[in-house]
Amino acid sequence: MAAVSNTEATNLTTPSSDNNNGNDTNTTTTFSISPVTLQKLPHLKDYIPQQALKSQPNPLEHNQFYHPSQGFYISHSDIVLRHIVFDLSESFPSSASSVAYQRAGPRDRVFFDPSQTRAAIVTCGGLCPGLNTVIRELVVALWDLYGVRQIFGVKAGYRGFYSSEPVELNPKLVHSWHSRGGTVLETSRGGFDLQKIVDGIQDFNQVYIIGGDGTMRGAVQIFDEIRRRKLNVSITCIPKTVDNDVGIIDRSFGFQTAVEMAQQAISAAHVEAESAVNGIGLVKLMGRSTGHIALHATLSSRDVDCCLIPEMEFYLEGKGGLFEFLEQRLRENGHAVLVVAEGAGQDMIPRTDAQKEERDESGNPVFLDVGGWLKSELKKWWARNHQNELLTVKYIDPTYMIRAVPANATDRLYCTLLAHSAIHGVMAGYTGFVSGPINGTYAYIPLEEVAQSKNEVNTKDHKWAWVRSVTNQPDFMKV
Repeated sequence: MAAVSNTEATNLTTPSSDNNNGNDTNTTTTFSISPVTLQKLPHLKDYIPQQALKSQPNPLEHNQFYHPSQGFYISHSDIVLRHIVFDLSESFPSSASSVAYQRAGPRDRVFFDPSQTRAAIVTCGGLCPGLNTVIRELVVALWDLYGVRQIFGVKAGYRGFYSSEPVELNPKLVHSWHSRGGTVLETSRGGFDLQKIVDGIQDFNQVYIIGGDGTMRGAVQIFDEIRRRKLNVSITCIPKTVDNDVGIIDRSFGFQTAVEMAQQAISAAHVEAESAVNGIGLVKLMGRSTGHIALHATLSSRDVDCCLIPEMEFYLEGKGGLFEFLEQRLRENGHAVLVVAEGAGQDMIPRTDAQKEERDESGNPVFLDVGGWLKSELKKWWARNHQNELLTVKYIDPTYMIRAVPANATDRLYCTLLAHSAIHGVMAGYTGFVSGPINGTYAYIPLEEVAQSKNEVNTKDHKWAWVRSVTNQPDFMKV
């Protein structure tokens, strides 16, 4: 965290690289850093006439749970740097490395009268551990911290704004929701009718949207339409993706729970493989475009012999291929465990013309079952090259088991902090933003920027090298 304006220059000192013949000196070299580029955060003041917006002291000033003192409220000069690691041997910082965001937290003035506030909460897209926790914490914090009494749940995703009546929520009703998997508000994909959605949103003045990348792309359109109509409505997104593929923020809620649950599937696959002659345990984990769950589950398990992710190409036959590696493992250990992310190898699976064009309700390409395809290819390979030898392939797909569980303790705490951060920002009049941690400090990030970002596994960094050192798998680079 840094507290500088976007026009202020900062000096950074670091010990000199001069050796001085081994003498210990206090010589320092001063590096001048260009001004930080603070990303503009949308605010209701940007398009609502000043006379229509009235600010008031933050209700937390008189809340029994808080005793605000100096430094409690966040000021405009409190920022969070996107990048905190620099190479002093290079010319820096670049325009990208000096980007900063507003720090999340309560402001001393709010732009909503709690007695007149009508808040809506909606969950969209697929299930993820922690959905009910976020809903619960939004309700409880709005009620207990800011005194909001009109809180509503929109059912069945975006379509709920125009297809059903909202459900009134209160702390007593949601008290135990954090212990339940799924979303009590129900969810769905698709149903995105912009005009109908915004027509429904006009009944509220705060909207909390919980969803992933597709949901956030829709939220950008909703935010633009709200601004076009000049509605006094603040909208925020709480990023939800079990795949951890949302960019800029450190991680998405539910991810750690998913990695923890994936261990059970990997352990079961290991037992099955170890108990068979030439046994292969094959586990397919979530990860359409990124392999974070597969990567972290592999590192946590240490029973995995090969990890395949969407960011890395691989091949089956020939020298350095998957089959050669698995044959070597079976010869050495008598068994092997293979983990594959659902988005890996999709371009290798034969498709019909109709399958190539197929899309789900969110507009995403429909993936074929890479686990089932790999199981079939493994059996064909073994029958072709190892006649009269046994091979057992046990395929485990725990996708829906993982998605449906409640969040673990770590994710529950994270969900609470995300909910509180979102509420503080909305009450302060900010809109069109996402709240989340950047380098461990919570920040407000423009919604459009997050919707366009992606958090992919860097197969050239230390973490992926660690995976390969743990599994001893090939790099699948054809010579």
